Amino acid sequence: MFSLLAMLFPSAVNTPSAAALSPVLAPRVVIALLPNGTPPQALQRHAELAPGLLSAGIGAVPAAQTYLDIGQANRVSERLYDEPLPEIGRIGFRVPGWARIVDRADAVPADLVPGLLAAALKADGHAIAASTGGPESVLAADRSGRVLRARTGLSADRCLATVCVRDVRASDLGALLAKSGPDDLVIAFERPPPAPDELLTIGIAGRGFDGNLTSDSTRLRGYVISTDLAPTILRHLGAPVPAQMAGEPIRAEGDRDVGDLVSLEDRLASIVDRRGSVIGLSALIWVAIALIVAAASRGALGRPVARMAALSAIYLPLALLVGSATQPSESVERLILLLGAPLLAAATLAVARGYRALALACAVTTLAFAIDVIAGSPLTRLSLIGSNPGLGVRFFGIGNELEALLVPLVLVGTGAALTALRPDLDRRRAAWIFVIVAFLFAFVFAAGRFGADVGAAIVLPAGGAAAALLLGARRRTALLVLAAPIAALAALALFDLVLGGDAHLTRSVLDAGGLNELADVAERRLRLSADSFGRAVDVPLLWVALVGIAVALYNRERILGWFDGLAFMRAGFIASAFAVLLATLANDSGALLLEVGTIYLLLIAGFSWAEARTRTRPTPAGTTQADAERPL
Repeated sequence: MFSLLAMLFPSAVNTPSAAALSPVLAPRVVIALLPNGTPPQALQRHAELAPGLLSAGIGAVPAAQTYLDIGQANRVSERLYDEPLPEIGRIGFRVPGWARIVDRADAVPADLVPGLLAAALKADGHAIAASTGGPESVLAADRSGRVLRARTGLSADRCLATVCVRDVRASDLGALLAKSGPDDLVIAFERPPPAPDELLTIGIAGRGFDGNLTSDSTRLRGYVISTDLAPTILRHLGAPVPAQMAGEPIRAEGDRDVGDLVSLEDRLASIVDRRGSVIGLSALIWVAIALIVAAASRGALGRPVARMAALSAIYLPLALLVGSATQPSESVERLILLLGAPLLAAATLAVARGYRALALACAVTTLAFAIDVIAGSPLTRLSLIGSNPGLGVRFFGIGNELEALLVPLVLVGTGAALTALRPDLDRRRAAWIFVIVAFLFAFVFAAGRFGADVGAAIVLPAGGAAAALLLGARRRTALLVLAAPIAALAALALFDLVLGGDAHLTRSVLDAGGLNELADVAERRLRLSADSFGRAVDVPLLWVALVGIAVALYNRERILGWFDGLAFMRAGFIASAFAVLLATLANDSGALLLEVGTIYLLLIAGFSWAEARTRTRPTPAGTTQADAERPL
């Protein structure tokens, strides 16, 4: 029958072989496009659908880009493209401007293959057709830009192709689900683009889909990304998934709960909205109070203010972790941060003195995040200073914001702990402690099963090796500084291969192109890092950081003098500065790493200034100078 149709109506079967059209009784996939603005609550009455939220792209992208990303099962930041996506209007049997679309993808340092889904289906004896003629037809295009236009066949709800893309009104979704076969898969999602700070609604009906949607791309129950759709379709049909596809098959977990999706979407949207108002406003209030106290006391309270400022900043991410656990209103979350971090700082200073207090604060904050990411990041990924899944970039583990402050806390905290607890420790043993601690936290924060931050695998080992070198380790230790990041990346890849962590580095490099892909990853990160500085020119924090760096370099001898007699603290501080610089160069958000890392280093320098002034105060009667200079 299909051969006869192909002979009589060749324009209706626009594929190289009509044999790719599957028999009517074979498993089928229907991609049903719901009207834009369909809320998750609209899926509540369809018990067959496993509901979820769908990330349409990395940041705000046009609808055609979302469809293109679905078809190639891979996506990158729009900033990496040399030109905008060509305007796509009505599509007949071929996507207009397809050659430009392919050239545009080829210019990006990534494995982008427009039309890959259709090609993978054809290679396995299947076909994908679009019964609509808008930009959504792009996801059905093959490698040459052709679109199969096989219309609905034996009934209005069945498509001649194995996979059919069609429009569905929300009111007709129930009828479509009722007429689906037991082995069919129905993927219904809201047309892109989503409203600002929102995600698209998605639901999947089929065997095994009886909870809320998730995938290994996000590891967040109720949340999947656009590039997960193609692997899901191919797996359902038993077809191989090409290595160039970066997405992961979607599955259902737990109980079906649309209410959880609404709460999740609200929280993800608040991460973007509240960062400035909660973190920025709280920081400004702290600065204002510090300046007022210092001015009112004519500098007499400068040292206590410096200590409180440094410890409050160290406890800032911990207070935000508490906010993510309770998910309060904006005003309550601001209050938790505004009062919580200083109260933790005051409590720490009440029970510990000197560098013991700094070590305690660094340890509590760092370990809290380490424990959380080992547990699957239930709090970190919903924290205001954690990853920003609303942008579709990172969904679990730590993001660049946390890397920028956790790296100095690990290195400075190690130096502070050794200074406070073992000031007489042999330097070579101390050097190994720096290296071991750095590698341990790199393992936790970088491994795909845990923190999934590849930058931490580069920066932390290099920082630990630099601290060891500063402590006078043998000359061959200099090679350790160069070898540490390479060894850490190799260990990360091995760990992910053995335990299935599915880190981005492992999937993109080892599974899809070896050294060439590694070069692409490096180029992407460098280009995005350079772009981040261009976008941060208007951000005051960047200029504060740059001025702080200039002042610190001019007064470097004075600053380093604050660490006289404190070799471990000095090594930790200098290694942290080196690590921040390396992180700026090695990450795709270089400006952010420089801003946050520099601010924390300046605050830690202020804490050390306060301690140096304390250690050099006039000695009381009966106290020797050595006693006065002993670390507290």
